[in-house]
Amino acid sequence: MPVPVSMTGFAGASFATPIGQAAIEIRSINSRFLDLTLKVADDLRAFEPLIRERISARLARGKVECRLSLQRAASAESTRLSPAALAALHRLGEEVRRVLPQAAPLTLAEVLAWPGALETPALDADALRASVLAALEGALDRLHESRAREGAAIAEGLRSRCQAIDSIVDRLHARLPELRAAVERKLGERLNQALGAALSSAAMLTRDEVAERIRQEVTLYGLRADVDEELSRLATHVAEVRRVIDAGGAVGRRLDFLMQELNREANTLGSKATAIDLAQSAIELKLLIEQMREQVQNLE
Repeated sequence: MPVPVSMTGFAGASFATPIGQAAIEIRSINSRFLDLTLKVADDLRAFEPLIRERISARLARGKVECRLSLQRAASAESTRLSPAALAALHRLGEEVRRVLPQAAPLTLAEVLAWPGALETPALDADALRASVLAALEGALDRLHESRAREGAAIAEGLRSRCQAIDSIVDRLHARLPELRAAVERKLGERLNQALGAALSSAAMLTRDEVAERIRQEVTLYGLRADVDEELSRLATHVAEVRRVIDAGGAVGRRLDFLMQELNREANTLGSKATAIDLAQSAIELKLLIEQMREQVQNLE
């Protein structure tokens, strides 16, 4: 089953190259976009565009830092004299002395400064490129495995909180008739106490008319305070969260949007709370949603 991928991870490895021992490290943390920083050894800097391209192709989001260091081998540092250049220089010196016997011989510094007198072994650029790319792909594979393991743990935490939200919604759904009746009863009693005596004494309204008016007001208030719609939307959003998690891959932005929708419904539920049970449940929901939102910020 595909799993969401975290943006947090680390991978590193050492590997051999034609010019020495190299080491690569890739670490990443959460970020809204792909923010890539490369720190590449001078001898390998020519491969920086290729490294950037490969990482960008494998990672979609995250603040990523890639370090590529190199310890040159002693053999790679060797520079030797060119026998052919020295032979040519000797021949030219002999010719000069035949023409100009008084000419001073070349100094050591002049010999070493002569074009072509020093040579370095030819570097196999293709072999070096292959070594770097193989190590990079291996490190990216291990980074993905690390991010996938953390993503799976985050997904499990999100599922458990989805279950907690479902439990709260189911509990409130079961108690809605009772809560609604209690609210209407209390409101009716207060309206009767506040308005019943005054209106019933007026010539224009009878006691039955006053009672009917109170009943209408209570009903309208009950409809405005009804949270059945909010509970249904909470259940719908939770089901969508589960679906997105099960789909796996880069789901962070979609889940972040769903967290906003869940939070909006929890806020509305809290604003409509007419009983302590509803208010406490709204607080529990907001706490669970905030915990989920913090975890979602780490997903790619």
